[in-house]
Amino acid sequence: MKPYLVTIIVAVLIVLPAYAVAELNPIFGTVRDAKTNALLTDVELRTSDNFTFSNADGSFQLMSDAVEIIVKRPGYLPQTATITSPLHLHLQPFVPKALYLSYWAADSHERREQLQQLINETGMNALVIDLKSSRGDIAFRSQTPLATAVGAQKVRTLKDLPEFIATLKQQGIYTIGRIVVFKDGALAKNRRDLAIHTLDGYLWEDREKISWTDPFNPEVWDYNIDIAKEAAALGFDEIQFDYIRFPAKSDLMFSQENTGANRVAAINGFLHRAKQQLAEYPVMTSANIFGYICWKHKDQKIGQRLADLAENVDYLSPMLYPSGFPYGVPNYTNPLENSYEVVAHSLKRASTLTGLPSIRFRPWLQAFRDYAFDRRSFTATEIHAQINASDASGSHGWMLWNAASRFSLAGLQQSIPLGELNLVDASPKPGDSTILSQTKEAEKDYSLL
Repeated sequence: MKPYLVTIIVAVLIVLPAYAVAELNPIFGTVRDAKTNALLTDVELRTSDNFTFSNADGSFQLMSDAVEIIVKRPGYLPQTATITSPLHLHLQPFVPKALYLSYWAADSHERREQLQQLINETGMNALVIDLKSSRGDIAFRSQTPLATAVGAQKVRTLKDLPEFIATLKQQGIYTIGRIVVFKDGALAKNRRDLAIHTLDGYLWEDREKISWTDPFNPEVWDYNIDIAKEAAALGFDEIQFDYIRFPAKSDLMFSQENTGANRVAAINGFLHRAKQQLAEYPVMTSANIFGYICWKHKDQKIGQRLADLAENVDYLSPMLYPSGFPYGVPNYTNPLENSYEVVAHSLKRASTLTGLPSIRFRPWLQAFRDYAFDRRSFTATEIHAQINASDASGSHGWMLWNAASRFSLAGLQQSIPLGELNLVDASPKPGDSTILSQTKEAEKDYSLL
C-alpha cells in the first residue's frame, strides 16, 4: 500500500469517530401534565436516532443529534417539540368524543360540514375518517405503487384531504384515520397470491361478496402500513386499524396453518410492525376489536386475544354495540334494555383481563337502528346511556358508529347538554347499586373463558 493512502486512512479513522461523538448531544428534562402540572412517567420520547421513556419522577435523558423530539403518552395529545436542553415539556390531556365520517359520506362536502357543525354544537371534539374501505379503495392520493396497480385509486372521495385536515385542526377537532386492513376486495382480487382461498382453490368471498387478504402475508402488512404512514405524514392525530382479524370461518386456505397460536402471532405481528414504523410520526395508534373479545381469554378463531393486542397499540376500541351481544352479558340477557350495563361491564372486564388502566380503552358505541332484536331506533336516550357508561368507566372517550354517517342534533342531545351528564342521568335507576360495583359479581360467569 502506498504511504499517502495509509496516511489518508489513518486520518479518516481518527477524524470520523471524533466528529460523530461531537455531534451527539445530551438531551434531558421533564414531562408534566399541562393541566395539573403533575410529573408524568412512561412518556415515550423519540428522536430520529434514539428514544427513551420518562422516569417515575417525570425526568428523562438521551443522546441525540436531532433537532426535534416526538412526545407521546396514552391519554394525551402527541406533540413534536424543538430540542433545547434542559427541555421541560407539558402534554395536553385529551379525551376524544367522536363522530364517524364514512368513505362515501366523505365525498359530500355538505355531509362533512354537517358533522363539523354537530361536533361544535354538541361539545364533541373528534372525527373518525375512513381512509381505506373494506372494498380496498383508498380515499386520498396515495404514492404506494401497489395501490395504483390493484385499482385502489379509482374512486377517491377525499381528493382535498390535506386541506380538510387543516380545516379540522383549525377547529380543534382531533383526527382519527380509519384503515380497514385484511378485508380488502381490491388487493385480494387483483393479487390473488395475497388472498384467502377456499379449500378447493377458489377466491373466497364473505357475505357481502368481498374477498379478504391473507393476514399471514408480510406483503399485505407492508401495504397497509405504507398507507398508514402516508396518513400520518398528512397530519392525522391517530391511525385506527380495523378488520385486523381473520374471518370467523374455519374451512379456508391460508399461507400458513390456521392454528390459534399462528393467528394470534399474525395479528400481533402486524400491529407490532405498524407501531414500530409509525413511531417516527407524532401519531397515536388504535385497533378495533369485537365486543365479546372483552370477555374472552381465547382468540375466538379470529386472532384477537385481548392481552396480546394491548401490547401493540396505544388504544383498544371494542365495538360495544348492544345489538352485537345476542346473548347479552352476565346478569343482563336483554342488551337493548341494558345498554349502559353492556358497555360498563365490558369495559370493566377488558381492564381486568389485561391489567390495563381504563384510559387505554375507547369504545365504539351504537348510533344506528337495532338489527338483532326488535329493530328499534337508537335515540338520544339509548346513546346517552352508552356514553354515560363509558364515561363512568374512565375510558379514553368514545366514538359513535353509524355506517352511513347519519347523525342528527335531536339524536345526540338530551335536555342536559352533552358532556355534562352524570352517572345518575341514565341507568342505573335510583336506588340501584352502581353498575360498576356490580361488575365483579357479573364477571364470575365468564371467569373460565
